[in-house]
Amino acid sequence: MKQLKAIVIGAGYFSRYQYEAWTRIPEVRVVAALNRSVDKLEAFQRDFNLPRIAPLDDLEKVIREEGPDFIDIITPPESHLDIVRVAAAHGVHVICQKPLAPTLEEAEAVVATAHEAGIRFMVHENWRWQPWYREIRRQLEAGAIGQLFSIAVRMRMGDGWQEDAYLARQPFFRKYPRLLVYETGVHFLDTFRFLGGEVSSIYARLQKRNRDIAGEDAGQVVAGFRSGATAILDASRYNETDAEDARYTFGTVRLDGSKGHLELETDGSLTLKPLGVPSRKIDYKHERVNFAGDCVYNLQRHFVDCMLERRPFEGTGEDYLRTVALVEACYRSSDRGEVVHLS
Repeated sequence: MKQLKAIVIGAGYFSRYQYEAWTRIPEVRVVAALNRSVDKLEAFQRDFNLPRIAPLDDLEKVIREEGPDFIDIITPPESHLDIVRVAAAHGVHVICQKPLAPTLEEAEAVVATAHEAGIRFMVHENWRWQPWYREIRRQLEAGAIGQLFSIAVRMRMGDGWQEDAYLARQPFFRKYPRLLVYETGVHFLDTFRFLGGEVSSIYARLQKRNRDIAGEDAGQVVAGFRSGATAILDASRYNETDAEDARYTFGTVRLDGSKGHLELETDGSLTLKPLGVPSRKIDYKHERVNFAGDCVYNLQRHFVDCMLERRPFEGTGEDYLRTVALVEACYRSSDRGEVVHLS
């Protein structure tokens, strides 16, 4: 069995999900982990049996000594371009967490740097890898609800109303000048594209409900697909849900079509209701493993399979820039109070 050698960079809250997923992929051996603060990596070294930890400043040295096949970047967005430049200079492939960068221009530079160096680059956008969205896509392709008319998502996280909101898990959220769409809504925008195709228009109304944070934490987005279908995101990190676990599916979803509708509940259950016929539950595999139905593992498994089989990634940098463009369109629409049309 061929093994790929990996360097993982980052030691924040979400990175644990990625380290854990790598331990279940036998074709990958993490040879080193890096972070700005090495102290934060000591617990990771114990928990995931990491052979080497080092400061981020030693990245080039570690690349030369370990000869990795790829780097997994799980650091703040403003650091991504510099790290990708180092990887590109050494011909090392990259999987990179979203957001790609603080601005669209810098995100484009990240993707261009990888492209010009000829290295393979995949975005760690795991939402579309949640098992319910993979199953919904299968149902759509099978014609279960006919022509897609609309997608409606309601998300209520309830983790952002307190004075100390986000401090325990992701404190940097408090200072983001853009929050809801930039950090969370982007997942749904990418999923809209995954399920409904390309988006041709965006209308957004964004609000800030917690005065102790910098960015918006609630809003509504209406996306018009080229096909004529519509998607609506009604999201809030401020208000709560009665769901047992708001972070399992991150909301409810309904898809209407010419032959019926599909509904996703917060426990992961999917229901199909054809027109004129009683509804039925869809039997598919989903479980509370790792994060949101084990979507991190699913994405990383895809990355490794594509690397080994030399197949194209589903989430290329060039493709993901289309999702980033939708994020920018949301802010432009909200600022101007008008529909933004995309070419």
